[in-house]
Amino acid sequence: MAADRTASAPTSLTQATGAPRGTVGESAPRPDGTLKVTGEFAYSSDLWHEDMLWGFTLRSPHAHAAIRSIDTAAALALPGVYAVMTHDDLPAGTHYGLEIRDQPVLAKDRVRYHGEPVAIVAADHPETARRAAARIAVEYEELPLVVGEATATAPDAPLLHPGRRDHHASHVPHPNIVHRQPIRRGDVPAARARADVVVRRDYEVGMQDQAFLGPESGLAVPAEDGGVDLYIATQWLHVDRDQLAPVLGLPADKVRLTLSGVGGAFGAREDLSMQAHACLLALRTGRPVKIVYNRYESFFGHVHRHPAKLTYEHGAARDGTLLYVQCRIVLDGGAYASSSPAVVGNAASLSIGPYVVENVDVEAVALYSNNPPCGAMRGFGAVQACFAYEAQMDAVAAELGLDPVEFRQRNAMSQGATMPTGQVVDSPAPVAELLRRVKALPMPPERAWETAGGPVDVRALPGGLSNTTHGEAVVRGVGYAVGIKNVGFSEGFDDYSTARIRLEVIGGEPVALVHTAMAEVGQGGVTVHTQIARTELGVDRVTLHPADTRVGSAGSTSASRQTYMTGGAVKHACEAVRAEVLRRGRERFGASHPGWAEPERLRLADGKVVTDGGEVIGDLAGILGDGAIDLEREFRHRPTEPFDLRTGQGFGHVQYSFCAHRAVVEVDTELGLVKVVELAAAQDVGKAINPLSVVGQIHGGSTQGLGLAVMEEIVVSADGARVRNPSFTDYLIPTILDTPAMPVEVLELADDHAPYGLRGVGEAPTLSSTPAVVAAIRAATGFPLRRVPVRPEHLTQLTHLTHPAGG
Repeated sequence: MAADRTASAPTSLTQATGAPRGTVGESAPRPDGTLKVTGEFAYSSDLWHEDMLWGFTLRSPHAHAAIRSIDTAAALALPGVYAVMTHDDLPAGTHYGLEIRDQPVLAKDRVRYHGEPVAIVAADHPETARRAAARIAVEYEELPLVVGEATATAPDAPLLHPGRRDHHASHVPHPNIVHRQPIRRGDVPAARARADVVVRRDYEVGMQDQAFLGPESGLAVPAEDGGVDLYIATQWLHVDRDQLAPVLGLPADKVRLTLSGVGGAFGAREDLSMQAHACLLALRTGRPVKIVYNRYESFFGHVHRHPAKLTYEHGAARDGTLLYVQCRIVLDGGAYASSSPAVVGNAASLSIGPYVVENVDVEAVALYSNNPPCGAMRGFGAVQACFAYEAQMDAVAAELGLDPVEFRQRNAMSQGATMPTGQVVDSPAPVAELLRRVKALPMPPERAWETAGGPVDVRALPGGLSNTTHGEAVVRGVGYAVGIKNVGFSEGFDDYSTARIRLEVIGGEPVALVHTAMAEVGQGGVTVHTQIARTELGVDRVTLHPADTRVGSAGSTSASRQTYMTGGAVKHACEAVRAEVLRRGRERFGASHPGWAEPERLRLADGKVVTDGGEVIGDLAGILGDGAIDLEREFRHRPTEPFDLRTGQGFGHVQYSFCAHRAVVEVDTELGLVKVVELAAAQDVGKAINPLSVVGQIHGGSTQGLGLAVMEEIVVSADGARVRNPSFTDYLIPTILDTPAMPVEVLELADDHAPYGLRGVGEAPTLSSTPAVVAAIRAATGFPLRRVPVRPEHLTQLTHLTHPAGG
């Protein structure tokens, strides 16, 4: 075979047969799909090492308390225990954090939320580790609670982080406010004076959990060089490493992370959970240490969606033109900052929705409190705002006597519109068209539970298999909503991703190896990477290298950014490899065909070099010979800039995505039970790299939005800030019986600034699904419903006689 790959001219010229299968634009199967559906896929909780120990974390039973003493003697005396560590045993750094390093690895003198880690144990069996942790004696003295804006900003409020030195501290009005972002544009008082209709209302969004099915887990293995290898389910390998190295007292190159199988994330794996604890115990004992949270621990081991209180005022002219929006958004960030500053920026900049409004006055803040820490979750600040501004759009339309869809379309932004931040939307923004499409879809049939001549199908009724109703007092409602979400990291963050591509001949065929640090958390990025490599390099065989920190950062799998950013990096690296292939081909075979002199007219297809006329002038195997091409490249999107701290003006976001929903519900108005019959969506995706995966992302985001609308909430006790429902028995998520039909209309209007014209997909459907479902319930019941999730008690007459706000 080697003789066939020497530098000789091709022996024949033929016509190219076409592109390999599974290229950009096709619904290529997932490389991990079969393993996952057959139960053979290895998740991080499946990790195993011959001589490993098991780690366990002791957590605080109080939300705010001083630690007076910790006695570990009884735990250490238990046979099988190899180590017990508290704050005093930490070897180097004591705090970590994504932006503000305010979170203790282990609490020292006080705890700030229910479930905060206080001590860690390593033992030879997981049950031994749990029993040892139960033997640790901690003396607490409970302290006054900070549980909302009133208690957080009171003159005598306990300061949760006294002596703050972070870069937000100087511009917030109180130390218990993490970050504040105003948006000011136009003249709101003058617009208010001109308004024919003014609607002002308060809204509330509960604390939602990401509810991924694979709990936090990982395996830390001490290395011979004094470092540590961590096999972990995470969203951002390099930022994990950068937070871990100072805590472990090691240089970054001695903290090596490899991605293990991830059972969902949705933002909750962006912060550290058990990573530092496993590594500390491994280095302390000299043995591999595995930590796997159970479901109860998982609810305390990661951040959640910020609960929010929102006040909105909209003013409109009689002809249906929006004149101004004024709003205030208060997000409860919990005990530590996590990504609250960025969530505030999103909530503020996206607060009025995908509408053209000349006059805007917005304030968004995030609080420190003794509630559980909150941070990234799918939608990232835009979800809370969308629920409120879409409820307002319905309310204003009703006051004006206009159809709610027509009212939205009349005020919808389009390409060239100006955001309240002053940024011009310079790519397609088909908001009115998305609304038109969902409204034009055929309606699902009425009374679907009735079968011809047969028994009632209770699965189609509110209450389902609980068999609570057979159709009595069931009323249908229809609701609409549309939302706007940014794509990628914003506000001046240096957002980049890295890819390494190796092209070589194996078994006589050209094979591409794709190596990135992208965290595959279920979104299908690994599928996209193989599609891009096949498209750009014209090869059938593409192999994926495990994601790890031995290649440059891919950034976080969040902000709907990975197809744009790491997909862009893979494309960029493949283009560099292709250029090198053509250089080598020209060097070897340039005299054999004039086409080699015009590389811009050549492409790679079916393992060949092909002219733009389809003529084959070279063979990849022959060009490569025994010499591989191995290149690494970085990809960056256009630079953004921070929002002005006084006016909120600035080019803050690189791209926007839009999704509209129509929800059809049936409500048993006597029992307060809701059945979502259909949740239709229309979304512009720019370019569907993998159409089936795109629809799957829209379905998944819509389902999480449905969950927030009618069932999902972490309940925190008012008197003690303790989590009351840390289990899937009491924290409810939609099952297949709750998930309705979801017709999807996909638009592909290219964004010229993005690779292939694509647009981030995963988050936008999470925004508009919630307000669409709640709007449909309002239509069925007539109740105002200004809080989510909507519970059965919010939908009965008795509740509304005693609580006119209706929840």
